[in-house]
Amino acid sequence: MTYPETLDFLFRSLPVFQQSGPSAYKPGLEHTIAFNDYLGRPDRNFLSIHVAGTNGKGSVSHLLASVLQAAGYRVGLYTSPHLKDFRERIRVNGTPISEREVVEFVARHREKMVGLGLSFFEMTVGMAFDHFTRQEVEVAVVETGLGGRLDATNIIRPAASVITNIGFDHMALLGNTIPKIAAEKAGIIKPGIPAVIGEEHPESAPVFRARAQEAGADIFFAESLFRCVGDGGECLTGEDGTPRRRLTVERIEDGDRLTLELDLLGEYQRRNIVTVMAAIRILNRTSPLSISRRDIVEGCATAARTTGLRGRWEILGREPLTVCDTGHNEHGLRLVAEQLRHQRYDKLYFVLGVVNDKDLHGILPLLPPDAHYLFTQASVERALPADRLAEEAARYGLHGETVPGVRNACDRARRLASPRDMIFIGGSTFTVADL
Repeated sequence: MTYPETLDFLFRSLPVFQQSGPSAYKPGLEHTIAFNDYLGRPDRNFLSIHVAGTNGKGSVSHLLASVLQAAGYRVGLYTSPHLKDFRERIRVNGTPISEREVVEFVARHREKMVGLGLSFFEMTVGMAFDHFTRQEVEVAVVETGLGGRLDATNIIRPAASVITNIGFDHMALLGNTIPKIAAEKAGIIKPGIPAVIGEEHPESAPVFRARAQEAGADIFFAESLFRCVGDGGECLTGEDGTPRRRLTVERIEDGDRLTLELDLLGEYQRRNIVTVMAAIRILNRTSPLSISRRDIVEGCATAARTTGLRGRWEILGREPLTVCDTGHNEHGLRLVAEQLRHQRYDKLYFVLGVVNDKDLHGILPLLPPDAHYLFTQASVERALPADRLAEEAARYGLHGETVPGVRNACDRARRLASPRDMIFIGGSTFTVADL
């Protein structure tokens, strides 16, 4: 099969949550374990760091991978979903798995994958671990797809487990309360393995402490170890001409400070960098890994470029200022809305598309009421029809026009906007992916 034919097989023959939603979700690890055993347990051939959370886990994973690469390690990175190409999910030192390797993996193991009835995600996890082994990866950063306890990635025994935060998302599968969602995320905490929790929430913290105690695992709350000092961070241009955000992180126990320049521009990265710093400290203490201050500085400065991360407050143009962001749930869009309030513009044009399982009553009240909205629909089955989105948005005082197709909506926004206006594109990972 060719690469397009291979992708067509994967997307059409195996259940894909990205396309179909909850109907593709298969709780339980039995099939993943069976496939991993069949592959020869490739996950045992490298150190790993497991990252879960409602928001921020992608940024944290990419930052950790970039820092580890700056430290001289050969680093695997497994993330999801992808924006443009399936191969984004599986990288080694920033380089995506090749089309040839995807084709050959599926050709070798297609019969077994079909026989086991694997989901798309279960198959992809196996492909990632097999690729990391073949590429002689020393340490892999592995991001969960959904939840944690029953996520296909949860077969690994990592050097550390990292949970960024807890918020409302995928409630039909993970539960409709913070403690229930936290319990699913806490499933990645394993016996004797240190756990780092990014944000200490009064409803989720007891769940994490109880799980850690049950597992005999040390638990560390990042906010008790580090904090960002000063305001949201100064925006500047790096020596290579790329925009940066300068942040200063303070170690709480002794006041030691480290100034970083991130090529990830969102103000919400202040939260993520605290989690990253805490994870690095614990890894330095408890694992064979050795990461210096210089490694942290270099890795953070080039995280997006080194690992190929896109869609996190990504600036696409300047006149008008055009930004996209993949924030897609109440927690994530609250942070996006907060940063939008700090922007200067004459008028905001907001290209908005969401998927059909999101809690609009939690999301829509967060969005700026003075923007002109271009309601649209991404090209996935899960996308909410644009006219229904516009109808729901009107109930919260959000008005504009309906434009079929994300690219058409963006083109319309560019025609309407003046150089001193701002265009924002978001609401869903898939809206940004179409862009």
